[in-house]
Amino acid sequence: MKTDHWRTLAAAMVVLVLLPVEVSDAGWLSDMLKGSSKQGQPKRAAAQKPAASPKRRAARQAERKPASAKPATLNPAAAKPVAASCDPAKFRIVVDVGHTAESEGAMSARNISEFVYNLRLARRIEEKLKAEGFAETKLLVTEGKARSSLVRRVAAASNLSANLFLSIHHDSVPKKFLESWEFEGKKSSFSDRFSGYSVFVSTDNPEYRTSLSIAELVAKEMKGQGLKYAEQYSQSIMGKYQHPLLNKETGVYSYDKLIVLKKTRMAAVLLEAGSIINRDEELRMDSPEYRNIVSSGVAVAIKEYCDRRWGILGPL
Repeated sequence: MKTDHWRTLAAAMVVLVLLPVEVSDAGWLSDMLKGSSKQGQPKRAAAQKPAASPKRRAARQAERKPASAKPATLNPAAAKPVAASCDPAKFRIVVDVGHTAESEGAMSARNISEFVYNLRLARRIEEKLKAEGFAETKLLVTEGKARSSLVRRVAAASNLSANLFLSIHHDSVPKKFLESWEFEGKKSSFSDRFSGYSVFVSTDNPEYRTSLSIAELVAKEMKGQGLKYAEQYSQSIMGKYQHPLLNKETGVYSYDKLIVLKKTRMAAVLLEAGSIINRDEELRMDSPEYRNIVSSGVAVAIKEYCDRRWGILGPL
C-alpha cells in the first residue's frame, strides 16, 4: 500500500505543475492526498464532540476574517500580482520606438543617434515576440518633435487597444558627466563612468501593478542574461535625473513624470537597453548578438507574465 501512496503523490504533483495557476490553489490536492493515505486503513469511530453554540461559532468566524479582509501592506517592489492566463495570440503589445527621425534623442559616443539604435532593437523585439506567438505585436514609429510625438504615441496605443505599451530606448548621461574625444576625425562626447540597462514604470499609470509585474520580469531576464543594471539613477549625483529604485536586485525604477508611462490607459514599461555614451557598451549594443539577448529576454518575460508555468518549466 505504501507504493500506491507514493505513486498517487507523484501523480498529484505532476498534475499540479501542469494545471493553470488559478486551479492549483483550489485545495483539491490536499483532499486527494488525504484520501489516498487513508485507503485500506480501518475506519475509526469518530469521537462525538459537543456542537458549538451559535455565539461561539460567530466568534470563531470573526477571528478568521481579519486575515483575509486586511491584506498586509506591500512595498512597491513586492506588489507583484499573479497574472491571469492571457492568450499570446490575442495579447496586443505595442513596441514603441523611442524618439523620432526629427527628434533623435541622445547621441552615441560614435555619433550615431539613439533613434537608430532604438529602431534596430525594437524591430528585433517585434520579430522575436511574433515568433514566440504574440501575433498581435505592433511596431510603433512616430514622427514629429519630442513632446508632440509623446502625445501621439499615447493616442496610437489607445487606438490599437493595446494590452502593453513597451517603449525602447538607449541611455546617455547628464551633460556634466560628458568628456570630449575624437572618432573618425569628428569631435564627439563620451562617458565611460556609467553603464547598464534600466527599466521604468509610473506609479500614476492606471495599470501600475501590472506594469510593475511585467517590468520586474523583464529586469529579471536582463540580469539572468548576465547584464547589469544602471545603478546611478538611485544616486544623488544624478540631480533631477535621480529616480526611486523599486527593486535593488534587478534595476526597476519609478519615473512618474514621463508621459508615455503615466498617460497610457494600459500597462506601460520603458526599457533603457544600455548606455550608448559608454564607448565599450556602445560596441556591444551595436551587435546582432546583443539585440538577440535583449529581445529574447523581453519575450521570455512576457511569456512568463502570461503563463507563470512557462517561467518554471521553460518551453514545453
